[in-house]
Amino acid sequence: MNWTREKAIGHGSSATVYAATCQESGETIAVKSAEFHQSEFLQREAKLLSSMNSPYVIGYRGCEVTKEPLATYNLLMEYAPYGTLADVAAKTILLGLEYVHNSKGIAHCDVKGRNVLVGVNGEAKIADFGCAKRVEPELTEPVRGTPAFMAPEVARGERQGKESDIWALGCTVIEMVTGSPPWVGGDSTDPVSVLYRVGYMGDKGLLGKCLRRDAKERWTATQLLNHPFVTTKPSTEPELETGLVTNSPTSVTDQMFWRSVEEEEDQERPSWWECHEERIGVLSWIGQAVVDPTWDMDGEDWITVRRNND
Repeated sequence: MNWTREKAIGHGSSATVYAATCQESGETIAVKSAEFHQSEFLQREAKLLSSMNSPYVIGYRGCEVTKEPLATYNLLMEYAPYGTLADVAAKTILLGLEYVHNSKGIAHCDVKGRNVLVGVNGEAKIADFGCAKRVEPELTEPVRGTPAFMAPEVARGERQGKESDIWALGCTVIEMVTGSPPWVGGDSTDPVSVLYRVGYMGDKGLLGKCLRRDAKERWTATQLLNHPFVTTKPSTEPELETGLVTNSPTSVTDQMFWRSVEEEEDQERPSWWECHEERIGVLSWIGQAVVDPTWDMDGEDWITVRRNND
């Protein structure tokens, strides 16, 4: 395919996405580019994306290497003109996850609003398969994804699979409802707050099915597609069954949401809180030798994170 690179429309940790024009058809496409010597994840994404064909997954248009002046690996994709997901319903995300999980045996590993794009007709499309992997029971790989969207088992360094995507979907619903990423605001100003608050959701509503602490108890994408939150199309904007939506929310993790968390106002924070950047870095370290984190439970109130050599 002959194409002309245009303006940059997105930036990631290792790649930049550009709008481009196909010279033969005039179609606008998206081109995700990285220097060839740093394109391992982009090449893997291209390989996975090329095996998929679903209206709910961003379309694959090809890949090639160019010299400009350095060797550059380019992934050519469908162009989604309306940008990233902020307030689109969860149903099409679930349709995409159902296809990726059941038809392809792949876990996305980085489901979040910024990785769900809106297509020409307003439909949501799962994109950015840079962290994705095939789900194989005997295969152990490094933890991947965004810390604030990670499931408890991922933070513990255990198996990261389809169930982890469902947890991340719950976080994405929070993001859509509140307009902010999860675990931000109030006393939860950094991703490490996930490790303190995580998993205390009651069995209420869609979020209760997604944010179950035990991965085996989480609903699958297929089950969630039959949940009233997804199947019902109310004429007015709904309030979640959990009581998450308030007139003036201060935090997506405030007490009315985490009903089962009991805290004293003067309760001291654990010692690991002060070095949260280092701790969360362990959880999000991608592509290198990983030190598996462990979670030690002191009763039901605290989750303490320690490295193996502490």
